[in-house]
Amino acid sequence: MKVMQIRDSTLSPSGLNSFLYISFLFRVVMRSITLSILFTCCWLSVTAQIAVVDDQVNEHIFTLTELTYLIDPHDTLDITTASSPSFARSFLRHDSYLNADFQSGAAYWIRMPVLYSSRTQNTWIFEFYDQTIDHLEAYVPQTQGGYRQVITGDQYPFRQRMFMHKNFEVQIPNHGDTTVYYYFKVQSHDFADIRIAFRTVDRFIYYVLNEYFLYGTFYGMVLIIILYNFLVFLAIREMKYIYYIFYMLSVALYAMSLDGVGFQYIWPNHPEWNNVAVGVALYSLILWALVFTRRFLSSRANASFLDKLLKWTIIVRTALFVFALLFHQELFSYRNLEILPLSLIFYTGIVVWYKGYRPARFFVIAYGILFSGFFIRMLVYLNVLPFTIISHYSLHLSFTLEMLFLTFALGDRIRILKDNRDRALKRIIHQHEFNMQLKDKVNKELEEKVRERTEELNRKNHEFEESNHKLEQQALEINQINSMLDLDNWKLKNRLKEVLTDHLMEKTMDYGQFKTLYPDSLSCYRFIENLKWDHGFQCRKCGNQKYFEGSQKFSRRCTRCGYNESITAFTIFHSIKFPIEKAFYLAYLAVTGKRESTLEELAYQMDLGTNTVWSFRTKVQERVKELEQKGHKPTASRWEEVILENAQIKPKMRFTTANDSK
Repeated sequence: MKVMQIRDSTLSPSGLNSFLYISFLFRVVMRSITLSILFTCCWLSVTAQIAVVDDQVNEHIFTLTELTYLIDPHDTLDITTASSPSFARSFLRHDSYLNADFQSGAAYWIRMPVLYSSRTQNTWIFEFYDQTIDHLEAYVPQTQGGYRQVITGDQYPFRQRMFMHKNFEVQIPNHGDTTVYYYFKVQSHDFADIRIAFRTVDRFIYYVLNEYFLYGTFYGMVLIIILYNFLVFLAIREMKYIYYIFYMLSVALYAMSLDGVGFQYIWPNHPEWNNVAVGVALYSLILWALVFTRRFLSSRANASFLDKLLKWTIIVRTALFVFALLFHQELFSYRNLEILPLSLIFYTGIVVWYKGYRPARFFVIAYGILFSGFFIRMLVYLNVLPFTIISHYSLHLSFTLEMLFLTFALGDRIRILKDNRDRALKRIIHQHEFNMQLKDKVNKELEEKVRERTEELNRKNHEFEESNHKLEQQALEINQINSMLDLDNWKLKNRLKEVLTDHLMEKTMDYGQFKTLYPDSLSCYRFIENLKWDHGFQCRKCGNQKYFEGSQKFSRRCTRCGYNESITAFTIFHSIKFPIEKAFYLAYLAVTGKRESTLEELAYQMDLGTNTVWSFRTKVQERVKELEQKGHKPTASRWEEVILENAQIKPKMRFTTANDSK
């Protein structure tokens, strides 16, 4: 009952009105807070951070994600339209912007609010870090109204800049205690890193002096290393040092093209070179890196397959460079592709080092550092890593460490070669000393043995003299016997030739007897060789008398016109389809004109077809008739006259065989 009383008292009319009033106020306050939070979030998403002039903070660096901007793809806007109040809502912030989203050739309009303070004692500037921006327009508000246009960029001569500095700077006049808006228009054919530094002139001078000191240190190290390697080249005359010098020059040119120092000091009056300077320098760097890698690692001997890949990489990279330079210079912006040749160089160094080539160890460390520098720059470009001073100068730092380690590698190679030479000299000296000791020992032993042997020889010398006299007599007798045997053998051979010659001249030899004179194709070819070229070679095309061996055995090729004459060319044996030794016998039978066997028996005896025997014999008979018409009738002793075709007949004084030609 008490509980019910309490509830009834709380639900009285006066208590109910107070409760409803408080609830209403609470809901109104909560809705206001919610709407304020939503409005603040929306306002922050479309408004940029304000550059506040505060002497306590001497600089602030704004990235593109912190600024409000719009993209004009066709470059149709002007400052009047962009700065109009009705157009202000078109400038938005894009927190999800990545470097890969940059649109080449489009105009980026940036709206930058600046809150001035009349109490400031400093002079303030805007600075753009990217030295490769082609076209930059800055619109500086004036106190009397309107904007003053400042045009700069790397497509204009260097002397047109407000500050003689590699970056782009715009000085800010003081407008008192107010907020004004600056507008910037950025255009570039390649990726532009749009970061705006708002800093005092004192901070700018301090930063510039330190940066140029670091650049001077870097390029001074490059120059010293180049001079050092040139002096080493003059001392040892190895081309790898020249390749390394060209590589270092390419590194310096590439670094100067990236950081703007080259445009400031080397080609300030040639802004057109800025469009291709980075691409040309990067190609030169990769080219000489590949050439130096092949020579330093001796890849042809240590890794032949990788050596071929390196050569093909040089060819492909050169072709791509020529195509980009002449037809499509936008390809120079794809610098991340250089990771591929650098990876190949790094992998080749690891493989060669693994195979035991000790000078490759510092080479692997050097290109590992350079590979890491390129990789870090790529990650920064892809927004994987944040932009910091270390990441921005990572490439310069990696180049510096790479130069030092490559110099160590070259020096280590010389040291290793010197150690190997010293060890070889020590081994030679030790071996020489050992040989001298062995020589002295052997000489002593030989002297002792010579003395003993001399006594023994003196003792047996008399015995040898007596035996020698007997041997001389026996040798004389043996020589006489040998002379008689040689004479008999010579007479026997001559008798055999005379018998066979008589058979050849007077009687038709059978196939077995004929094979004694011409047993195989080799003897036949040698016979034809002596018959054709015994008095010298003369080309039938140009008349040249000099030759070298042709493509086939026994053939001869002219040294002037290259005509190749086979051994059977211009003979009756040209293009025959059966063994030449059989053709010799058929030609012999055709010249003698005696037919002791029928055509079928002859074909059966020589294991040839009847048509083949008939066809070749007819060919020889036609040649015989041709010679008879010219007054040269072949006989059994001169049957070889039918062999050569379309040649002058040279009478022979004696009958020759293949054995005589040997």
